[in-house]
Amino acid sequence: MQFDSQERLGLFIDGAHLYAASRNLGFDVDYKNLLGFFRRHGRLMRASYYTALLENDEYSPLRPLVDWLGYNGYSVVTKPAREFTDAAGRRRVKGNIEVEMVVDVMTLAPRLDHVVIVAGDGDLRRMVEAVQQQGLRVSVLSTIRTQPGMVADELRRQADQFIDLADLAPDITRRQLDPRPRMVPAPRAPERPRATPAEPFRDPVADLPE
Repeated sequence: MQFDSQERLGLFIDGAHLYAASRNLGFDVDYKNLLGFFRRHGRLMRASYYTALLENDEYSPLRPLVDWLGYNGYSVVTKPAREFTDAAGRRRVKGNIEVEMVVDVMTLAPRLDHVVIVAGDGDLRRMVEAVQQQGLRVSVLSTIRTQPGMVADELRRQADQFIDLADLAPDITRRQLDPRPRMVPAPRAPERPRATPAEPFRDPVADLPE
């Protein structure tokens, strides 16, 4: 990976794509660590996260994440998702955010040196080319280590640099807390005849919760 610590960086994340790619690779993204990674590799000017939300859902599982991101260094862009039933009668949700991402990238391009997009849609190739024509470097972050790969070939070829998400896993994986050590009961003392009926029937150490 090639970064210049003096470059003005812009990070633009297709939330659905990042979620699907990381889960297919077998890990969960820690968004605090993700932000920290790019802050260490350049002057991060903007980190934008794009996602679609169903407006008619009483509670969206994305809402806590979206709220957290908005308070912790990300600019969150949402749009209403459209729900429909496909030909097989299955419930589907559609909410493309490419237009919103393109508008933001092109608007901020004059203030940046390096654009990092987390996406895989080949329709973004033309945007990448247009940004490069303004003198910016463009990196695409996705993965080709799933079957099938999750980034369009034309988008990967157009980028100045392709970064496989799997290579970032050690830096951006959600850290798991170490499990609490189990309490191991002390060895039981050799049994001896009870002197009186009041003496305990069981060793109290053996009753400690594991």
